[in-house]
Amino acid sequence: MSTVTDSILLSIKKLNNVPADYTAFDDDFILYINSALSDLNQIGIGPLEGFHIEDKNDAWDDFVEEEPRLNQIKTFIGLRVRLFFDPPASSFAIGMMEKQLDEQLYRLKLAQDDIDAEEVV
Repeated sequence: MSTVTDSILLSIKKLNNVPADYTAFDDDFILYINSALSDLNQIGIGPLEGFHIEDKNDAWDDFVEEEPRLNQIKTFIGLRVRLFFDPPASSFAIGMMEKQLDEQLYRLKLAQDDIDAEEVV
């Protein structure tokens, strides 16, 4: 069983300022998290067969092994979920978040490409 800090759902809720014990929006969070996980899978991050969470028991280590070059995964998913769950009122702020997400996704792709290249050698 994973700990609270390892739980994908609980850590993303925390990044979005939602208490762990407040479950009214868990289905929404799970939907948005799974969407972000799918984005990461499309650039080669995570299990080849894909990955999705179902509840608070799904852990980060279930998705991807500890890899310092992929530390941005949690930030990317947290920000992606925030954009869906609680977007800013300002179109400027939304644009900045989208730009940050694009950059993080690009950097994660580069990091995954480096990891994949090392595995081939």
